[in-house]
Amino acid sequence: MAEFNTPLILGDLHLKNRVVMAPLTRSRATADRVPTDMMAQYYAQRASAGLIISEATVISEEANGYLNTPGLFNDAQVQGWKKVTQAVHDQGGLIVAQLWHVGRVSHPDLLNGETPVAPSAVQQAGHVSLLRPKREYVLPRALEIAEIQAIVEQFKQAAIRAKEAGFDGVELHGANGYLIDQFLQTKTNLRTDEYGGPVENRARLLLEIVDVLIEVWGSGRVGVHLAPRGDEHDMGDDDPRETFGYALEQLGQRKIAFFFTREYLANDSISEYLKQRSGGVPYIANMKLSRDDAIDLLEKSKADAVSFGKAYIANPDLFERLVQNAPLNELVFDNMIGSQTAEGYIDYLSLQDKFGAGQAHN
Repeated sequence: MAEFNTPLILGDLHLKNRVVMAPLTRSRATADRVPTDMMAQYYAQRASAGLIISEATVISEEANGYLNTPGLFNDAQVQGWKKVTQAVHDQGGLIVAQLWHVGRVSHPDLLNGETPVAPSAVQQAGHVSLLRPKREYVLPRALEIAEIQAIVEQFKQAAIRAKEAGFDGVELHGANGYLIDQFLQTKTNLRTDEYGGPVENRARLLLEIVDVLIEVWGSGRVGVHLAPRGDEHDMGDDDPRETFGYALEQLGQRKIAFFFTREYLANDSISEYLKQRSGGVPYIANMKLSRDDAIDLLEKSKADAVSFGKAYIANPDLFERLVQNAPLNELVFDNMIGSQTAEGYIDYLSLQDKFGAGQAHN
């Protein structure tokens, strides 16, 4: 019976426990998307997790949709990430880089005036996150075939840089309405070429990118993040079971290290079905899990590991707190995203230092 502190093997990744830190955008990199020393401290504080999945990291300047998110497309960013990975490894942790292209979830003001790209010219409802004053999303431009192939190469180069930066592997961000997800789901993919129409075509970009990531890292150090519910960024699919079932079947044939979804406890969850379709690819569950939820998933082998997001923001030692059933720090929303200060970022106290200098947010 698996418990929080039960070791786990995900492909070539040997986890000391089954608690995973979810990818969490905090927008603490420089304006040039270089990771900072403060980011290294933040991740090192949380290295008792069995695995850290880094915040989403853009593969090019054109891939971005938020200010101050980190990148992996130049040497300065590699050097910044080296400090992060070294700090995590010094604390006995593992960290993989989540590679990201936002597609239409951007704005010309974030792209030097250029129009965001997508599989098809389908405008997203709503306003761009974190930009002030508020701006509505614009009509994106449909990618040409040559541009799609160039994006695949950008993912490969980012994977190479992730290895140079000292990461333990990579996770492809194929979720939450960003570019890969836009190709997968029928609401946003209206193409009639080899990247649109039947699921085999809509999943083509996902699989082409996974294949080049495997070229760089080997299948045992590549994970994929998916969001079958389609509840982020105005998404939707005519048949999620078939779309994501096919994707998992193909990923299973490639023997990737793990897949990650943030929808397990929803009434319409299909994660158990996806795990079956994958042929046994290890599954990391995530979505507003309570401690009891997580215990139940592990005990019943419905998930191989459990992942937490906001709880890891407020609790650098979340793994220890889960094992001990200790109270959690309260999450302070001020400065959670976008601030360049340490407050609300690296000043949450662990159980060990709770009675030292300062005061925990609880």
